[in-house]
Formats: sequence, structure tokens, C-alpha cells
Amino acid sequence: MMKKSLMDDLLAAAHDAAKAGDVPVAAAIVAPDGTVVALESNRMVRDGNALHHAEILAINAALAKTGGSRLDGYDLWVTLEPCAMCAGAIAHARLRRVYFAAYDAKAGAVESGIRYFDHPSCNHRPEVYGGLSEQAASIMLSDFFAAKR
Repeated sequence: MMKKSLMDDLLAAAHDAAKAGDVPVAAAIVAPDGTVVALESNRMVRDGNALHHAEILAINAALAKTGGSRLDGYDLWVTLEPCAMCAGAIAHARLRRVYFAAYDAKAGAVESGIRYFDHPSCNHRPEVYGGLSEQAASIMLSDFFAAKR
């Protein structure tokens, strides 16, 4: 497992996303040798594109850097439990493991909600580890949405 500093970097990137008006979520793709090959944050508001979740952007950036069509052996680190769209992308990219901070009872689809990777039609099931730096990520998200109300 990576050092806590990667999650700290992701929380900082998520904070920057919030300052720019996006939901504070950030994701990184880590190579089998431990190298961070992509680190992205949500850009839905900034880019005007509902598909620009941090996980999707990080997967696309990693694929561009590796030149492959899949990320076998790579891991995803993210500050919020992935939604159904991102879970599908994770499965199709063949990521090895998913590490996330905050659980998302409303829109999460990995350990909450539809539990995408448990569905019989899911073509790939990564290892999943949730709750890493959960409190810090949850507070950031709660503060962001409280300020929006």
C-alpha cells in the first residue's frame, strides 16, 4: 500500500477542485512499481462536461502516458467511493486495486449502492479498500455541499 502522502496529495488536489467550484474529488493512477502516472481532480464544472470525474480523467491520462488500452496491474486511488460510471471504467481498464477515502451512500457504486463489481455482468473485479483518510475526505465534502446550500 502507498504511503499516506499520496492520499494527502489527493486531498490537496480535491481541495483545489472545490476552490474552482467542482465537487472536491481527486484520483491517481499508480503503476505496479509505485510511480504515480496520473493525478486528476473533478473538472465537470470547469470543463462543462458531466463525464469529467476525477477517475475518468486519471484513467484517460494514464492510458495516454502508457500507450495501452488497459491498465493491468495499475491501482486507482481516489478521495470518494466511485460512482457507477467510474466503476464501469475501472472494470474496463482492468485496474488491479481501488483505494478510496470516503464512502458515498448516495451515489457510490463499489461498496454502497449497486455494488458494481459484485454484479454478474461485471467483466473484471479489482480488489477494493475503502475508508482510507475517510474523515478528512468526508469533512471536505460536507463543507463543500454545506456552502452550496
